[in-house]
Amino acid sequence: MTHTAQTRAATGRLMSGVVWNALGRGLPLVIALLLTPWLLHLMGVERWGLFTLALAMVGVLGVLDLGVGPALTRSLSERMHTATPAEQADLVRAGLAALSLVAVFGAAVLWLALPWLVSDGLNVPPALQAEALAAMRVLACAIPLVVLNAALWGVLAAYQRFAAANLVTVPVNLFYYLGPVLALLLWDSLVGVMLALLACRLANTISYIWLVRRDLPGLWSTWPRLRLAAPLLRLGGWITFASLIGQALLYADRFLIGALLTLTAVAHYATPLDLVLRMWILPVAVSQALLPAMASGFASVPVATAALLRRGGLLILIGVFPACAVLVAGSHEVLRLWLGAGFADGGAPVLRILAIGILFSCLAYAPNALLEAIGRPDVIARFVLAQAVVFLPLSALFLVAGGVEGAAIAWALRVAADALGKLYFAARLYPPAAAAARGLMPPMLAAGLVLLALALAPGWGWKGGVFALGTAALVLLLWRSLLPDERQALRHPRQWRQLLRA
Repeated sequence: MTHTAQTRAATGRLMSGVVWNALGRGLPLVIALLLTPWLLHLMGVERWGLFTLALAMVGVLGVLDLGVGPALTRSLSERMHTATPAEQADLVRAGLAALSLVAVFGAAVLWLALPWLVSDGLNVPPALQAEALAAMRVLACAIPLVVLNAALWGVLAAYQRFAAANLVTVPVNLFYYLGPVLALLLWDSLVGVMLALLACRLANTISYIWLVRRDLPGLWSTWPRLRLAAPLLRLGGWITFASLIGQALLYADRFLIGALLTLTAVAHYATPLDLVLRMWILPVAVSQALLPAMASGFASVPVATAALLRRGGLLILIGVFPACAVLVAGSHEVLRLWLGAGFADGGAPVLRILAIGILFSCLAYAPNALLEAIGRPDVIARFVLAQAVVFLPLSALFLVAGGVEGAAIAWALRVAADALGKLYFAARLYPPAAAAARGLMPPMLAAGLVLLALALAPGWGWKGGVFALGTAALVLLLWRSLLPDERQALRHPRQWRQLLRA
């Protein structure tokens, strides 16, 4: 595979990475949705609750990766043309060693704390406590593997090995959901379930190590020099801080609603929010493909890097707008088919608002990738912290004034401000991308206005008219945002291959 900055920034590589990353995230999600009812039936409600808590616990402790995965992607990509393979291996070796120490320490602390958590912290029934303790201790052993997998994925992403990485990840992730079912059929115990999950994590680690050895054959040839990990930890620390604040903002609304309203109101808010957040699969896939290409090219090929921002943003917009329109226009019908008429009456207004906001939330991933690529995750972290200071009080105010719909409006306003703000910072801190950032704003705002008009339309006739006219206007804006050679290539399918190479 060629590693020049220009070829790494080619549209074809971007599209290939997006497709593979989307498949890698989407297929296991479909299997999870299909197998969840079966798992719930086999486990029973109480053990299912323990299972979900254990998975959440490991997910939370995944923060011990300290952002080193994306930091490795960024650092390796930037040095792809200047550092020797031995120097690249030194950097990766140091990062993996530092993470291993932190992860093993975190797993040990959890292991020692589990007896208290099981007996007092989680209020586990006495009959289940012994099984729960053994099962959670098995899963605690997976924490170092979870952390190492995140870092190894960052290495594979730096070398744009998305096809290979996902080809080995998808079967493992599928078994991550199928394995517990098979384990329960053979051994009716949570311990067997956790052993199956641990085996999946170990298989993932082994497969990633096997793939990494091609690009870094000398990775395991010497002892790590931990001082080389310091820049990775600094960069990753800002990424982790921004992620933690973002997660706090994401879940704060639920606790505010629970404190100020009712648990029914929490359900009417949280369920539509969880539904719209599924759309993050596409922008996450796009940003994972953008980061290595942008990091390797922002200094040497600024025009191609700016084009990646524009093309990544347009790809996200084109991908998520139709789904947003369906959820806005048919919010009541979607919830009625999924959860019944009673839930739809309370949740449809919330879904309508959140489906507008998720468009902007998805679009923020493109400038976010650029800011990380140029080494400025500190700006992202400070901006997200500023959002917490402004929007947490605003959410409480809107919640008191407008109930769960008010909370949804506050969330939509925050993610719109997040997208616009990140585009502003991307243009300001990386001037070559200023024109691309400005070019994204008209179609982004137009898409938001179309969704708002759909939400306000009184009936299906009006909704159909709004969608037809709004989509036509949006297509025109999207067409105008393309460069002349891109328009020319799209007019002639025979030139599409040339466009993918650009």
